Amino acid sequence: MTDFPFDVVAFDLDGTLADTAPDLTSALNHALGALGRPAIDPESVRHMVGHGVRALLARGLAATGESSEALIDQGFPIFLDYYTSHIADGTRAFEGLEAALDELTAMGVKLAICTNKLEGLARELVTALGWDGRFASLVGGDTLPVRKPDPAPLFEAIARAGGGRAAYVGDSITDTDTARNARIPCVAVSFGFSDRPPEQLGADRLIDHFDELVPALRALGASVLPE
Repeated sequence: MTDFPFDVVAFDLDGTLADTAPDLTSALNHALGALGRPAIDPESVRHMVGHGVRALLARGLAATGESSEALIDQGFPIFLDYYTSHIADGTRAFEGLEAALDELTAMGVKLAICTNKLEGLARELVTALGWDGRFASLVGGDTLPVRKPDPAPLFEAIARAGGGRAAYVGDSITDTDTARNARIPCVAVSFGFSDRPPEQLGADRLIDHFDELVPALRALGASVLPE
């Protein structure tokens, strides 16, 4: 281990590690179409992501008419079937991510994923993106009885990665609230799926490109961790 201030760096998945909006939009519009609803534009969907499939369906239904638990129940398997078959058609890692992950790994830092995406879907996406073995742990929205912004999933992801000093990287208020609830330093990316201006997320550091991640984590560690 180097003098890097964190033993584990955990990441959100959708909108943080990867731009999943194209495939989430396709799956949502497929489900909405099956329910007789019009399609939603991709930019709008970007601001609906982050709370899991059911919440995404609820927001999509509300944006196109009535939303109800019955309609969500009806659309849920339609969405899952389509998304599972098209999980990485248009999804790509954000620019600079791979180099940042390589740099962290070279310093002995363990990488983790903490997402509200269903664990099975998250694992399928990780495989599709060629990341098998890249992350020491993955905790999804259904791994535990609770999900973000409850801090338990983040604690679990960190523990499964080996524990120690940790930071969290995300793109939404759910992520910054999770880090705050866990009392863990947080970096937010400005290019994700936030439903508000990134400056309003309350992150300890905000980055505009993954080239800035490692320097931001070093600065963050120096400012919040004891000598």
